[in-house]
Amino acid sequence: MKPLTADELAAALDNLPGWVGSTARIQIEFTAPTFPIAIELVVQAAEAAEDLNHHPDIDIRWVQVLFVLSTHSAGGVTVLDLELARRISACAYGLGCF
Repeated sequence: MKPLTADELAAALDNLPGWVGSTARIQIEFTAPTFPIAIELVVQAAEAAEDLNHHPDIDIRWVQVLFVLSTHSAGGVTVLDLELARRISACAYGLGCF
């Protein structure tokens, strides 16, 4: 799997509201309404990650949840990161996290 070019990534991020980054990594921070919902977001993201066999870096601070994605074996952001980003966003919006 090859990393995306800067132009490919810029076009992809246009379709992933809130996600920012570079060809090295992309990230987003969600705010959950409550701590239990923040944890549920992490659980749902973990299930999506397991389904793709691709795992994000996650930082939880009370109701703030930061996700950082990169395909380390490819040396940057790949289509796999974009798919996981889409799934994480869907989980977050479904739980009322923005």
